[in-house]
Amino acid sequence: MMADKRGTLYVVATPIGNLGDLSPRAQEILQDVDLIAAEDTRHSAGLLRHFGITTAMISLHEYNERQQAELLITRCQEGLSVALISDAGTPLISDPGYRVVRQARQVGISVVPVPGPCALVAALSVAGLPSDRFVFEGFLPAKSGARQNRLEQLADETRTLIFYEAPHRLSQTLQAMVEAFGQDREAVVARELTKRYETVHGDSLSALLTWAKQAPEAGRGELVLLVHGAKKKQDAPRQEALKVLLPLVAALPLKQAVALATEITGFKKNHLYQLALELRATQED
Repeated sequence: MMADKRGTLYVVATPIGNLGDLSPRAQEILQDVDLIAAEDTRHSAGLLRHFGITTAMISLHEYNERQQAELLITRCQEGLSVALISDAGTPLISDPGYRVVRQARQVGISVVPVPGPCALVAALSVAGLPSDRFVFEGFLPAKSGARQNRLEQLADETRTLIFYEAPHRLSQTLQAMVEAFGQDREAVVARELTKRYETVHGDSLSALLTWAKQAPEAGRGELVLLVHGAKKKQDAPRQEALKVLLPLVAALPLKQAVALATEITGFKKNHLYQLALELRATQED
């Protein structure tokens, strides 16, 4: 038996496809808690049945979360332990649960993560795109105008972009990305991760659009879209400072050139001095 878990809210990750990805710890907690709050009890019933878990469930979805949050908080305050799960993956990541977790923390209930599968992390780990910096955008707006507007706002984002998308909108979204990011931007479509027909397909946005239109399977199943970040643009203030410094450093002593450049540009003196040193070193080479 596990240690006492009374009055605790567990946020439990469940498989995104392969049932073997439910951790032994997650199985134990789901078996031992007093109540499981599931996004869709009918969907989760199959998962629990597979592992022989008989814990009672209640539904917690986007339409009833406000009401159910109060109930769950009350149950935890009464000393019961509750597990929060979504249909697949880690709860709260484009899934319900935020209000429950926030309210639980606000009233001092212990909230414990039980980590596991997450589609965006799984996709990023195999996409071959830069993973040191990334931004998760979730689902784009369903309406074309709002979707295009959001993508245009992200056009200069240098971090890897990660989106979830509905299968039937794959082609429309790729077309919108071509228009917002350019046809040559590298991207990856990851679909049906951990499942039988898992596919991770990378190419330029224009090539991916062609593939999506021609391959019937492209728009089936759960999708993660990953897009390479934009190339970093030259730092405009730096270019302006260099433009002013270049003739001054060539004609004047370093300190005098920096002092004049500071007056002209209004930039910080230390920053300009460092740039002037770089210029002087280049001229001496």
